[in-house]
Amino acid sequence: MNITLVQNIPKLKKMSFLKFKEELSEIDTDLVVFPELALNGYLLKDAVFEDAYEVSEIEEIATLSEHKDIVFGCVLKVGHKFFNSAIYCSSGKIKHMHHKNILPNYGLFQEARFFFEGETMESFESDFGEVMMVVCEEMFSAKVIAKIASKKPQLLIVLANSPARGFEDNKLLIEHQWNSLLTTSAILSGADVLFVNRVGFEDGLGFWGGSRHINPKGEVVEKAELFEKEFLDVKIDTQISKTQKYLLRIK
Repeated sequence: MNITLVQNIPKLKKMSFLKFKEELSEIDTDLVVFPELALNGYLLKDAVFEDAYEVSEIEEIATLSEHKDIVFGCVLKVGHKFFNSAIYCSSGKIKHMHHKNILPNYGLFQEARFFFEGETMESFESDFGEVMMVVCEEMFSAKVIAKIASKKPQLLIVLANSPARGFEDNKLLIEHQWNSLLTTSAILSGADVLFVNRVGFEDGLGFWGGSRHINPKGEVVEKAELFEKEFLDVKIDTQISKTQKYLLRIK
């Protein structure tokens, strides 16, 4: 299975169908994954209500997944509610939608002012096995990590908009924290973990990138550069069984 993690720069307004189609045309892979809110931008504030996608628009975008599966984050309007959502598209249709359950509302984060919380977090079947999707702040919850461990998906996809903070001794503290959470989740669940974070600046916030693939042993197999736009190509063996994964972990 060939996967491309798109560590892209922030979008400062709602991306058009044609623009997204153009971005996808450059990528030849089985699955392409974009970061959290990749189609909108992060610090939208009141623009959330103008730039949100309707489900009908997402269905149009899903038609681009005829030849490769697509995962992306966007602001989604469902009825009168606005969600920070992760969307999985396959075979030209929406396969699964996950609405971010845990919304940060401290310091530089104000998501709870503009979004509704999602109420469920479920795995789903894809052509590549069982998949779970998690959005950024959710990974800092012990309950979420416990649920991932109990579900034991084939693939855990983590979409993030993580700003850079905690520079010390030539390393980035937030990267170290993220890597600990991701490797722990990989080891406990036996999943291949795909973490996709954006890069660049938006309204004074700098995003650090560092997208990566972590195998079920908790090893970083591939990692993108910090602070650089990049398409990170990853290969995963989706035929390996849960028993084989367990044996790999205890070696």
